[in-house]
This record gives sequence, structure tokens and C-alpha cells, in this order.
Amino acid sequence: MTAMTATPAAKPAKVLVPRHALVTRITHWINVLVVSLMLMSGLQIFNAHPALYWGVKSHFERPWLAMDAAERNGQPIGVTTLGGRRFVTTGLLGFSGRGDKAEPRGFPAWATVPSYRDLADGRRWHFFFAWLLVINGLVYLAMSFLNRHIPRDLWPRVWQLKPAHVWHEIVIHAKLKFPKGEEARRYNILQKGAYLGVIFILLPLMVATGLTMSPGIDAGAPWLLDLFGGRQSARSIHFISASLIVLFVIVHLIMVVASGTWNNIRSMITGRYAIEVEGEGK
Repeated sequence: MTAMTATPAAKPAKVLVPRHALVTRITHWINVLVVSLMLMSGLQIFNAHPALYWGVKSHFERPWLAMDAAERNGQPIGVTTLGGRRFVTTGLLGFSGRGDKAEPRGFPAWATVPSYRDLADGRRWHFFFAWLLVINGLVYLAMSFLNRHIPRDLWPRVWQLKPAHVWHEIVIHAKLKFPKGEEARRYNILQKGAYLGVIFILLPLMVATGLTMSPGIDAGAPWLLDLFGGRQSARSIHFISASLIVLFVIVHLIMVVASGTWNNIRSMITGRYAIEVEGEGK
């Protein structure tokens, strides 16, 4: 009998498919710069009084978050208080710097813009980039509804919202397993939820609470203070929203690297994304 020779399986071929429209790519890279500088200048403002409270007034004796310096064994240390619990955070929060430049400060110099202590300059940087963020965001929203990017690509389908499907996506992402082939063309429910949460919840919260802390805006719209429960509550919500955006960016970067760094970067530069399709490989 003649032995049958197994036919080698065809290797999937990689093809480039459209992924991101030009306006999405441009506004994305503008946001990278704007959000980075806005967050860093925001930390400069926070350092002027590195403590947060709830309510209308600052209750100095009971902040829910505070970063300050203390002394232990004759040496200065940084201490962060969160919810009544104290943590030693020397070198990062509360007390940082090297040698003669070590000093009490909320966030370290390398994390703030400008790096030196200057509340006025920090506010100028922050307000300038905050308005750039608003303008860039409005352009993105307008164009994304016109070209149907948001309703077509980001709006969840009913079947994607089923708990079983959401849990399935969480499990496979925790295992760093990512979709291939035609499935890779579409955003999954975790991506959609994260992007929509940032676009329609976190960024608007940051803008609204930022305006609430402005005395000039309060004069014309005093209801903002009532809406957020006072200036100090607005400041706390502003800080929490910014922190969640930082968390989003960290997770986003991890997923970019884990799912294919160059493929993701190329798609955000050229608009083309490589997927695998069944066919004869070379």
C-alpha cells in the first residue's frame, strides 16, 4: 500500500485592513500631548495644597487624601494619608528630590509642569491645555458622529452586553488572548466600554469639576457648586477622574504591547491594521 502524505496546513496570511480614520488618528496624537501636559500641570496645582476633602470647605484635620512630610529617627520622610491610613512614600509622594534639592512636596518635580514650584505658571499651563482638550474633543465628537465611527464602531450591540459575553471577554483578556482574523476588525465590549467611559463620563467630569473650581464660572453658574456638593467635593472628583484616566492609559499601553506593539502603532499612524486570514502562506 502506498503511504498517504499529509498536506501541510496553509498558514494564515496577513493583510492590512482600514482601522482608524484620519480624524481619529490626528485627534488621538493631539490628546497624547495635551492630556500629558494637562495632567502634569494639574499635579503642580495640586502641590500647592496636597490634600483633598469632601464638602464645601477644607477640613484640615480630616482630609481623605493628603501628602506631606514627617520626621522619623531625625530624618524627613514622605507620608501619604488615604482614608485615615498612613503610608510611608518617601522619594515619591510627600517628600522627594535628591541631596540638597530634597524637599516636602506632594508629587515629585519630574511629574509636574513646570518642574519648579510655581502655582501661577501651573495654572496657565493647565488652563491652556484644558481648552485645547475641549476643542480637540469637540472636533473628534463632531467628526465621529458624521462619519458614524461612534455609532458604528464604539456603540455596544445588545448581545455584547450580556453578562456571559462580558465575563468571557474579561477571562480571555486576563489570559492575554486576543482576537484574530475577521474578529480583530471590531472592538470588543471591554474596549467599547473603556473608550465610551472616558469620552462621555471621565472627560466631561474633569471639565465640569474644573469649571466648578473657577470663581468666575461660579458667579455665572452657581448651580455647579450645588451639583457637585461644594468646591472641595468638585476638587476631589476632579482628582479621581484624572487618576482614572491615568489608570486607563496604563492599561491601554499594556494592551497595546501585549496585542502587538508595532501593529497597533502602525494603525494609529497610517490607519492600516494587520489581521490574519486563512489562505496560502509563503
